Amino acid sequence: MSEVVFRTATAADLPAIVALLDDDDLSRGREDASLPLDPRYLAAFEAITADPNQMQVVADLDGRVVGTMQLSFLAGIAFRGGWRGQIEAVRIASDLRGQGLGQQMIEWAVDRCRERGCRMAQLTSKLDRVDAHRFYERMGWKKSHAGFKLQLEQA
Repeated sequence: MSEVVFRTATAADLPAIVALLDDDDLSRGREDASLPLDPRYLAAFEAITADPNQMQVVADLDGRVVGTMQLSFLAGIAFRGGWRGQIEAVRIASDLRGQGLGQQMIEWAVDRCRERGCRMAQLTSKLDRVDAHRFYERMGWKKSHAGFKLQLEQA
């Protein structure tokens, strides 16, 4: 396998990103990868790219987008004003899972957090993603909090 390149996503990557988000048993149907994409995806992408504390990242393997994640840098008063790196919406193409790309992508994200002077990196994962939890724990991540979400958007 060629070497994967992690880079900031471009608008041209958006269809592949949405397809990756939808290519998951637990989130299938939540996204709509049909073309043309819902314009809300582009609006969200533009907001992310305009914010210097946000990155939409893709894993590129020989010109194919095979992974994605959103990386956010959050200022906070806690931890003596320490910044946090928030990693969200991590996906690897289903045909390439289990080959180490996810670990490389998370390590890349943690390195970006270090470069930005973050005191910690954090992520959330749905409770029923047991395989993902084992993956993060193997990488040294610790379960530390219970989280809550309140859905606000109407279907």
